[in-house]
Amino acid sequence: MASKPSFRDRAFVVRTYDFGEADRVVVLLTRDHGLVRAVAKGVRKTKSRFGSRVQPFVDIDVQLYPGRNLATITQVDTVAYYGRGIIDDFDRYASACAVMEAAEKLSYADEADEFLFNEVGSAFKALQDTDSSTLVLDAFILRATAHAGWGLSLFNCAQCGRRGPHHAFHPAVGGAACVHCRPPGSFDVEEDTLHIMWLLTEGYFDAAQDKLTETTAAQVHRLSIAHLQFNVEAAVASLKIMEQA
Repeated sequence: MASKPSFRDRAFVVRTYDFGEADRVVVLLTRDHGLVRAVAKGVRKTKSRFGSRVQPFVDIDVQLYPGRNLATITQVDTVAYYGRGIIDDFDRYASACAVMEAAEKLSYADEADEFLFNEVGSAFKALQDTDSSTLVLDAFILRATAHAGWGLSLFNCAQCGRRGPHHAFHPAVGGAACVHCRPPGSFDVEEDTLHIMWLLTEGYFDAAQDKLTETTAAQVHRLSIAHLQFNVEAAVASLKIMEQA
């Protein structure tokens, strides 16, 4: 049986595990092949050819040779380094980790997703210099979940379609809920909160930022997290780090 050919792809490192004495298992979010698990041989040695490139917050061009359980990384080139401004700032670092973990939960092995890959890169770029790291994360969550098929109704009632604005939100109904449809456990929200979430989803980050208050910022973040975790049916561990800040 012929072996599978090697392939090149763009990738971000999701996480790593030490393997053996000098190797490392790397989980990659790739542009054209979804999640890929690979081994980087000798990467923990001081003289490793590409050890410094196989790290978080780096857009890499990687060559991989498929294996039965793990691919093998044979070549790595840096496309863009986003660590500057992120790794030395706790808020930005925590948000960047949450972006990467959320992206992992929204991707699958062997499924290309150029939109998701590009959104990760855009989020990392924005996080390098922002004072609104949490809002960058929220924008990523809302855009990525909408792309995954979990778009929110943020003006009309998600349940009956009654015209808004409304002042309740529940992830189980898919967004805003009118007074007649709001289920138990709904979040009470300000009208501007849902408008800001719509602006973020549509890519109007600056306009969303201009409307932000301390109250709406907290509500946007809370609702974005609830929406993500409800749909992926799992907690995002990196978000707990942010709560400790």
